[in-house]
Amino acid sequence: MAVFCGIDWSEQHHDVAIVDGDGRLVARRRIGDDAAGFGHLLEMLAQAGDGPDARIPVAIETSRGLLVSCLRASGRPVFVINPMAVARYRERHTVSRKKSDHADAMVLANILRTDMAAHRPLPADSELAQAVAVLARAQQDAVWDRTQAHNKLRSLLREYYPAFLAAFRDARGGIMRPEARAILAAAPTPADAAALSVEQIADLLRQAGRQRGVTARAAHIHQALTSEHLRQPPLARAGDGPPGGGAAAGPRHRLRQRRRARRSRRRDF
Repeated sequence: MAVFCGIDWSEQHHDVAIVDGDGRLVARRRIGDDAAGFGHLLEMLAQAGDGPDARIPVAIETSRGLLVSCLRASGRPVFVINPMAVARYRERHTVSRKKSDHADAMVLANILRTDMAAHRPLPADSELAQAVAVLARAQQDAVWDRTQAHNKLRSLLREYYPAFLAAFRDARGGIMRPEARAILAAAPTPADAAALSVEQIADLLRQAGRQRGVTARAAHIHQALTSEHLRQPPLARAGDGPPGGGAAAGPRHRLRQRRRARRSRRRDF
């Protein structure tokens, strides 16, 4: 007898439904996202006829997570079904379109029952291949997070600090460059930026790792930071970068210390 399993997953628990070849419910249960929960799932599958020679196929909406890894390691065919496909199937085959964890588990199981040939199981990758896939996903997530942070920062700067965007518009990497971060930390407001000298900007560029064309680059940034730009009203600017506060207080304090040290050296000579 053909049997099919659907799992509606979440972070804390998973809803499992097993149906036979006619679509009748064989078993259902909510399991925890832990070793005990996986043990309960294996018991359900075994009672439904799962065995070494006839692994029950499993449908789920994600290819990630420990549950999927353990299912793949057990040798079962695991089918990842796109959530949009599940939603369309639910609309066609259920009276109520309201989402239900148990109903979605049933939908997933029935997708395999009726359309398994239209879907491909996850490949039986080696542990090394799976590890590479995990690292690749982590890198992709990091890139997405970085892009999101860049877009948010750029949007804020455009509203409040357009001179800073102009200073790094032509630089590769733009405002995400180490030198851009160093200057923003030392001068988090337009007023702070306008007070920086070319020498101070050059010092910040060197600290950020720049080695070539420091003076010319510092002059370009200084010109952009001191040029005329539209600004928010004074009261609106007051809450955006309080002098001496926030994450920039440390770098700005060190910058003031370096200014005093240079003045002291000049007096000594």
